[in-house]
Amino acid sequence: MAAHLGILLLAAFLAASVAYAIRLLHSFLWVPLRLERRFRRQGIRGPPRHLLSGNAADYRELHAAAQSAPLASFHHDVVARVAPHYREWPARYGRPYLFWLGPRPRLVVSDPEDAKAVLADSTGTFEKAGPGGNNPLAKQLFSEGLVGLTGETWARHRRVVAPAFNMERIKGWIPEITAIISSMLDKWEVQDKARTEFEIDVNKEFHTLIADVISCVAFGSSYEEGKRVFQLQDEQQKLVLLALRSVYIPGFRFVPTKKNRRRKILDQEIRNSLRKLIEINGKKCEDSNNLLGMMLSASKIGSEFRMGIEEIIDECKTFYFAGKETTATLLTWATLLLALHQEWQSKARDEVFQVCGKQEHPKADNLSDLKIVNMVLKETLRLYPPAVLLNRTANRDAKLGKLDIPAGTQVQLPVVDIHHDVNIWGSNADEFDPSRFAEGKSYHLGEYFPFGIGPTICVGQNLAMVEAKVTLAMILQRFAFVVSPSYVHAPMLMLTLQPQYGAQVLVHKI
Repeated sequence: MAAHLGILLLAAFLAASVAYAIRLLHSFLWVPLRLERRFRRQGIRGPPRHLLSGNAADYRELHAAAQSAPLASFHHDVVARVAPHYREWPARYGRPYLFWLGPRPRLVVSDPEDAKAVLADSTGTFEKAGPGGNNPLAKQLFSEGLVGLTGETWARHRRVVAPAFNMERIKGWIPEITAIISSMLDKWEVQDKARTEFEIDVNKEFHTLIADVISCVAFGSSYEEGKRVFQLQDEQQKLVLLALRSVYIPGFRFVPTKKNRRRKILDQEIRNSLRKLIEINGKKCEDSNNLLGMMLSASKIGSEFRMGIEEIIDECKTFYFAGKETTATLLTWATLLLALHQEWQSKARDEVFQVCGKQEHPKADNLSDLKIVNMVLKETLRLYPPAVLLNRTANRDAKLGKLDIPAGTQVQLPVVDIHHDVNIWGSNADEFDPSRFAEGKSYHLGEYFPFGIGPTICVGQNLAMVEAKVTLAMILQRFAFVVSPSYVHAPMLMLTLQPQYGAQVLVHKI
C-alpha cells in the first residue's frame, strides 16, 4: 500500500514538473519568438535577445559603464549617462526599438503623438504598469498604493486621494509650508554667522525638508515622527533598484536569501511604523481635510469608496516616498541650475522681491505672480525629470499610429529622451533656457510630460509645484548661491533622477 502511494506521489510530482517545464518553455521560448517575428515584420529591431534573461545583462552593463565616471563638466546633455540605452540602442537599431527583460518585450516609443495616444488612452487598452511590472520584489516600495495600482482598485483609491490635493486645499497649507521652510533657512543663517560663505548639500537638505512638509500637510505628523520610515525606505529603494534591473524568477522571493530576508524585515518594520503613526495621528486627522483624514473617512463602514487599514498603510508608503522624492529632486536640480546660471538666479530673485518683498513669505494670492520662478521649475523638469520613463502595458492587441502592438507588450515612453530631443526643442535642447516656458508658450502634450498626462497624471503635481515654488522663492529672498568646487556632476537614475555624489553649493546671506 505504501509502495503504491509512493509511486502515485512520484507520478504526480513528475506530471507537475513536466507541466511546469512546458509552461516555462511556452513563456520563455515560444511566446517571445512569436512576438519577435511579429515586430520584425514591422521593421522593429533591437539588441539580440538571450533565451532566459532577454537583454537584462546588456542593460546592466550599459548602465554600469555609463555611471562608472562622472561627466567632464556641468552640462545638461545627460541622457547618455542617465539612460544609456536611449542613446546606444536607437543609434544601432532605429526608432522605435525593442528590448527584453526576461520573456517580456519592451517597445520604446519616442514619437510625441504616440506618447500622447498611450498616456491619454481612456479605453483601458494601455494599462498603467506600476514600478517593477510583474516583479513582486520591485513592487515592495509602493505596495498596493496609487503608484502601483491598476484597474478598479486604482480608480477607487484615486477618488479618495485626489481631493486631498486640489489647489484650493493646497493653498490653505501654504502657511504651514512656509513655517517649515523658514525653520530650515534659520539653521542656514546660523552657519552664515560663523563664516561669510558655507557649503550645503542641498539634496540632503531638501529631502529632509520635503519629508517634513509631507508629514505635516498630508499626515498631520512631523519629520521626527516619520523619520524611521524615511530611513527604512531609503534602504528599501536600493533593493528595489536591484530587482528592477534583474529578471524575476517566479517564486524567488520566497527563497530565504540574505537580500530577501532583509526585504521582508524592511517591509514589516515600515508597515508597523506607519500603523503606529496612524494610531497616533488618526484622532486629530479624522475630521480634517488632509490625506490621512480623507482616507480614514473612507475607512468607515458605509463609505462609498471604503478603504481598509492595510490599504491606508499602502497609500501612506506611496506618498511618504513618492511625495518626498519628486519634489526634493526637483528642488535639488533647480537650485543647482540657478547656482550655475547666475543670470537666471538674479532674474528670479528680482521677481521674488517685486512680488513678495524682502521679508514677506509667499502667499496663496501672489504665488501665481512668480512667473520666472515657475519657468525655472518647468525647465528644470524638462532637463532633469524626476521620472525618466513611463511604462504602459497593452492588455490587448492594439494599433498605435502605424504600429501593431501585440497584447502583453510593455510600451516604454522615454521621458528624458523626449525632453532632450533636438527635433522638438531645437539645437539648444540640452541648454538651460527657462524662456521656453514664458507665458503664452505651450507644447504638444506628448513633448513635455514630467508628471504624465491623461487619466493617470500625477495626483500630487499641484502640491509638488507649490512646495517647490515657495521653497525656491524663500531661499532667493535670503541667500545667494554658486556651485561648489566640490560638486561632481553625475546625474544617475535611482528610482528618480538623483545627483550621484550629492549637490554641493556655496551659500551666503544677502
